[in-house]
Amino acid sequence: MTLAALYFLAASGFSLIFGLMRTVNMAHGALLMLGGYVGYSVVDATGSWAIGVMVGGLAAAAAGALVQAGVLGWMQGDELRQTLASIAVSIIMADLLLWYWGGVTYQVELPEALSGGRRLPLLGVGYANIRLALIGFALVTGLLLWMFIQKTRMGAIIRAGVDDQQMLRALGYPINKIFILVFALGGMLAGMAGVIAASALSIAPGTDLQFLLSSLVVVIVGGMGSVGGAALGAILVGLAEQYGLAYAPTYGVVFTFAIMVLVLAVRPQGLLGRAER
Repeated sequence: MTLAALYFLAASGFSLIFGLMRTVNMAHGALLMLGGYVGYSVVDATGSWAIGVMVGGLAAAAAGALVQAGVLGWMQGDELRQTLASIAVSIIMADLLLWYWGGVTYQVELPEALSGGRRLPLLGVGYANIRLALIGFALVTGLLLWMFIQKTRMGAIIRAGVDDQQMLRALGYPINKIFILVFALGGMLAGMAGVIAASALSIAPGTDLQFLLSSLVVVIVGGMGSVGGAALGAILVGLAEQYGLAYAPTYGVVFTFAIMVLVLAVRPQGLLGRAER
C-alpha cells in the first residue's frame, strides 16, 4: 500500500496532464526527478523537510510550465509530435540533472517527526512513520485533486476545454494560459512526489524512467482523467509488483504488464475511465 501511495502521487500529475488534457508528456519522470533533486538540496541547506517539498514542487511546476508554453503547447492535438518532443526534453533534462548532481544516489533527510516508526494497534506490527505519512499525503492529494477537477469552476473549464476547445475559445476563455497553469499544477505534483520518493526511498539517475513507466501503467489501467481510477490503478500495480517480487522475482514485472494487457483487452478506456465519444 505504501508503494501504491507513492505511485499514485507520481501518477496524479500525469493523470491531470495526459489523462485530462490529452497532452502526451513523456518528460513527466524528469520533472519528478528535478523536484527530488531540488528538494534534496533545499533540505540539505535549510534543514527543513517541508520547505524542501514545497520548493521541489515549485521548481517542477516552473519547468512544466516552460515545457508546455515553449514546446508542447504548439503541438496540441498532435500526439506523435508531442511524444517525440517530450522524449527529447526528458533526455535533455536527465543529462542536465546528471551533469549538475552527478551519478550519486541521494536520500532526503527526514524530520524527527517522520523518523522511526510506531506499532499499529489493530495489526500489531511496526510501521515506519514516513510510510504512514506517505499514505496520508496520497489520500489528501487525491481528495483535493478530485474536488478541484469535479467541484470547481476551473475544473469545469478544463474538462470543457478538453472536449471542445473551439467553443471555449468562442466564449472568451484563454485556453493556452489555462493549459499552462494545469501543466504547472501537474508538474508541481510530480515535483512534490519526487521529494517524497527521495525521502521514503532514494533518488538517482534512472528514477525518472521508473516513475514514468509506473505512471503510464497506472493511468492506463485506472482510466485517463479519473482520479479514482488512478488510485485504483496504483493499488493494483503496487500489489502486483510486490507480490511478483515475492513469489516470482525473475518475472515480477510481467504481472504489472499482464494487468495492463488484461484491462485493455476487456475495458480499453480503463477501469474507471470514460469511453471516447
